[in-house]
Amino acid sequence: MGQHSGIGVVDKTVALLAAAAQGPAALSDLVERTDIPRATAHRLAVALEVHRLLARDADGRFVPGPRLAELAASASDPLLERAVEVLAWVRDTSGESAQLYRRDGRDRVCIAAAERATGLRTTVPLGARFPLTAGSGAQVLCAWEAPETIDAVLKHAEFTERSLAEVRRRGWAQSVGQREPGVASVSAPVFGKGRQVVAAVSISGPIERLGRSPGQRFAPVLTSAAQRLQAALS
Repeated sequence: MGQHSGIGVVDKTVALLAAAAQGPAALSDLVERTDIPRATAHRLAVALEVHRLLARDADGRFVPGPRLAELAASASDPLLERAVEVLAWVRDTSGESAQLYRRDGRDRVCIAAAERATGLRTTVPLGARFPLTAGSGAQVLCAWEAPETIDAVLKHAEFTERSLAEVRRRGWAQSVGQREPGVASVSAPVFGKGRQVVAAVSISGPIERLGRSPGQRFAPVLTSAAQRLQAALS
């Protein structure tokens, strides 16, 4: 169910909301995605529907409710507020599409993006979810995690502990065809308080343009962008 707060009903509620965000879900889908017992999942989902945090589509499946958008509109997130300017700078400086990812349980989620306007590019829509097992963004979000978290990811990952040690040493990650054939990427960590990685700032594009060692060219841009984003959190 992702991260745990120690308050069971809250953790289960958040897990159900995240499960519905993956796509329309029947009750059986919610149970499968969260491992929450069926009776508990039904009780909590119906309660969330009352509060408009979940809704039903035309087929009766659970989907995110309108109250979530209302709450999001009123939220203040200094990282996202600064990301618009910083990602635009990354895109214009590197000439490649830029993204900002946060970790959400076993996935990374694109929370901001600045797309290259013309030419061949990789488009990552807002809200897109990718597993933490491949890609430079995944490496960055895993490299500074607790050893038990890293060990769990490495069982299915396209990278190794040695790769993550190198990411920690140099302060950035690169991947070439790791998550998607033909696509290369470079990422740098955005640190919050206590040197905790709160996000990964990335660029991605075709290997033909970025090359097979894209970090040598683009790491300075990404690490500079990460420092600018960190300034918004201080």
